[in-house]
Amino acid sequence: MARSGYAKGVNSGFVTQQRAKPEKSASKKMVASERTLLCREIAREVCGLSPYERRILDMIKTGGSAADKRIYKFAKKRLGSHKRALVKREDIKNVNAAQRARQAGA
Repeated sequence: MARSGYAKGVNSGFVTQQRAKPEKSASKKMVASERTLLCREIAREVCGLSPYERRILDMIKTGGSAADKRIYKFAKKRLGSHKRALVKREDIKNVNAAQRARQAGA
C-alpha cells in the first residue's frame, strides 16, 4: 500500500517500504508428498474399495439420468462436505476408467 506522507487522505501515513511477507505454511497444506501418494496407491491396491465406494462405482456403471447428482448426494452424505464429495466422485470415476482400460487391453 503506497503512502503519500500526508496526514489525511486515501493513502495517508508515513512513507514506508513494503516488505515481502514470508509464505504461510497453510498454503502448502493441501499438497501431498510423493511418499503419501505411494502409500495411498499401495493401500488401494491391497485393500480395494470400501463398501460405499463400491456402491458409487456401481452407480457409475449403471449410469442413467442424473447419475452424477445422485453420486454426489450419496458421497456428500457419507463424507460430510461438498469438496470431499466432488473429489471422491472424480476419484471413483478414474478407478472405473482404469478398470475399463484394463479390460479393453486384456
